[in-house]
Amino acid sequence: MLRGDKHADRVVPPSGHTAWLTSFTAAAMTFLAVFALALSLASGRLADRWGDALARSATIRISAPTGQMDAQTRAVLDVLATTPGIARARAMTDAEQRALLEPWFGPDLPLDALPIPRLIEITEDDAGYDSEGLRQRLTAEAPGAVLDDHSRWRKPLVMAAERLRLLGLMSILLIGATMAAMIILAANAALAANAQVIRVLRLVGARDAYIARAFVRRFTLRTLAGSTLGAILGMLGAALLPSADVAGGFLTGLSFQGAGWLLPLILPPLAALVAFAATRFAAFRKLKELT
Repeated sequence: MLRGDKHADRVVPPSGHTAWLTSFTAAAMTFLAVFALALSLASGRLADRWGDALARSATIRISAPTGQMDAQTRAVLDVLATTPGIARARAMTDAEQRALLEPWFGPDLPLDALPIPRLIEITEDDAGYDSEGLRQRLTAEAPGAVLDDHSRWRKPLVMAAERLRLLGLMSILLIGATMAAMIILAANAALAANAQVIRVLRLVGARDAYIARAFVRRFTLRTLAGSTLGAILGMLGAALLPSADVAGGFLTGLSFQGAGWLLPLILPPLAALVAFAATRFAAFRKLKELT
């Protein structure tokens, strides 16, 4: 495949629209595939991070008059201290609650002048706790306390991240199919342009496999070269994406991480395999039409 046959290579035009079309298509499709792969991997990390962050945590919101807020907070903490499955429970300070509300209301939020509920952060242990039983105990001890186990937040977020990962994988498959279709069109155009040469080769005894091999080799190497360039450009573009932000930015951490940087290097060989199969299929089909 790498050495080829210089006599057979003369059948395929070394330049022209089929040459740049094949190389450009391979480079562009691989460039897009790199970003689709990065999106898929980042979505998987996002789903795992959201799932782990919310799986063992819960929040109790206490809404009560100012005079009863401290009493109900102590009652809730006493209930949590005797609840099996609760590893840690603490009431959030005013500074922490102000930091939570700052992105929406600004840094000068007057907590004393607003009826803001008190939040209690819960961390469960490996065994877990009975959420329904805890809700009933809270209703009896602190009527203004409401338990939020984050299930209504966790499931939609994880599902959205999983669908983004699926979308990335589907995009890679569509990119591969598009590249195969473009290579088939380019191979058909090259075969049609050299129809007279192919007929002469047949008259002197050349077999269809010999003729098709020249097209397969040329288009496979063009695709490999273009795909390698596209992968390099895609990795450079991915390196410019924002890194993971601890503050929780959604559009951060979309680049590759660790060993994930090796995955784009698999795309050029895969593109070459797609080109090999697509060109071989197109060549033998077109050669049958030229009989």
